[in-house]
Amino acid sequence: MAEIISVVAVERKIYYIRGRKVILDEDLARLYAVETKYLTRQVRRNPERFPEDFQFQLTKEEFLRCQKVTSKRGGRRYLPYAFTEQGIAMLSSVLNSKRAILVNIQIMRVFVKLREVLIQNKEFTGKLCELERRIDKHDAEIRVIFEAIKQLLEPPPVEENKPAIGFRS
Repeated sequence: MAEIISVVAVERKIYYIRGRKVILDEDLARLYAVETKYLTRQVRRNPERFPEDFQFQLTKEEFLRCQKVTSKRGGRRYLPYAFTEQGIAMLSSVLNSKRAILVNIQIMRVFVKLREVLIQNKEFTGKLCELERRIDKHDAEIRVIFEAIKQLLEPPPVEENKPAIGFRS
C-alpha cells in the first residue's frame, strides 16, 4: 500500500507542548484533507471522546511559540487545539472517511517510531554515561601512573657539598 502521507510530513507537524507531543488542529485538517472548522466541529460534538489529556486549546503564548502563519482574513478567530497521540487516534472515530483512517494509521506509525527512537536514545545515553564513568576512573589511575613516571625521570637533587658522580675536584 502506498503511503497516503509521508513520515517526514507528519514528523514536521509534531510539537512538544505542555510536556506532550501534539499536532495542531490546522495541521491535522490538512493531513485529513478537511477544513479545520469541520474537524473542530466533530470534536465539539463528541466531547466525551476528547478529555483534556487527548486534546486541549493552546494559550496565546503557546500559539505564538509554534509560529504558525495567520490566515488570509487576518488571523484565526480562536486559538488552535492541540491533539495528543490518543486524541489523534480518537479522531478516526469521528471523521468518517477512508482518508482519515489511512492518515491515522500513518500518524500512529510515526508516533511509534518516535517512541522507539526515544528508547534507543535512553539506552545510548545510559551506555555513554557508563563509558564516561569508566573513563573517569581510568583517567585517575593513568594520572597516578604518569606522576610516578615523572618522579622516576627527574634527576635526584644534587647536594652542594658533595661532588657530582664521575667528577673530581
